[in-house]
Amino acid sequence: MGLFSRELANVVEWKEDREGVLFWKWQNQEIKKGSKLIVRPGQDAIFLYNGRVEGIFESEGQFDMESDIIPFLSTLKSFKFGFNTPLRAEVLFINTKEMIVKWGTKNAINLQAPGLPGGMPIRAFGTFSCKIAEHDVLIDKLAGIKQIYTVDDVKERIISNLDQLLMVWVGKEGRDMFNLQMDARSISKGIMGDLDMDMRKLGIAITDFNIESFSYPEEIKKMQEKAAAQSMIGDMNKYQQVAMADSMQKGGTRSGSSVASDMVSLQMGMAMGQQMVQQMQNNNTNTMAGATGTAPKFCPNCGTPTNGSNFCGNCGNKLV
Repeated sequence: MGLFSRELANVVEWKEDREGVLFWKWQNQEIKKGSKLIVRPGQDAIFLYNGRVEGIFESEGQFDMESDIIPFLSTLKSFKFGFNTPLRAEVLFINTKEMIVKWGTKNAINLQAPGLPGGMPIRAFGTFSCKIAEHDVLIDKLAGIKQIYTVDDVKERIISNLDQLLMVWVGKEGRDMFNLQMDARSISKGIMGDLDMDMRKLGIAITDFNIESFSYPEEIKKMQEKAAAQSMIGDMNKYQQVAMADSMQKGGTRSGSSVASDMVSLQMGMAMGQQMVQQMQNNNTNTMAGATGTAPKFCPNCGTPTNGSNFCGNCGNKLV
């Protein structure tokens, strides 16, 4: 008899042999005399009987069903295990850990942008974090009809709402459609609030939401690269001088490149010579302009009429 009763005993546990599971239901099995309940770290065990929550066990460890569990359940305190009366019940195992999930838009989202009548198609990628927040809501909305619920189920629900939320939060007035990464944090915060409100209807909390990158069409990327290059170059004269100086430095450190270095040096010398000649011409022009200038009608020193003379007849001041 003793051997037979040990054969009937079983272990109620969840080994979490699959990643990304938020809850798993131990069901359709009879809890027999001598059975054990094992609750592992990061798990809660919810005892269900006839669809009702009888108790929630949050402490990890191994518990004897007859002596440690049944006496603490609300409506089963007087239940006595017998040889022919196994207990038919369910145990819902909850994963209490926070899970990080990668997401990406299924299709490109058309956003209104200046100069693009048809809108600008973009994609977005990032991560979100979720965890079970309310046991009673979860049981009422999900666990009553599902054996298992995973992050893929959460992701599917989030992705179905994400396109609309991106259009709302990205389309806020004043955003630069060509530099959305600059506003990624504020966009993420707004989307997270809306997603959390929706998922809490199922007893699940969205604890974090991040947009890692926005993906633009190839034509927009080329335009951005061109604008960035023009901005970096700025003054073309300075850019050429820096480029030639850099070429000289590189040429001087490589063997076999003396010809290229000499050519660059010659170009630099010619450019500097042209600047010197230009400066001399400017100086000569200023000198000639001063030499051929006409005398003022009145002496700036004493105010006496000059009558075209180079010196003032009253005070002798040089006029030209």
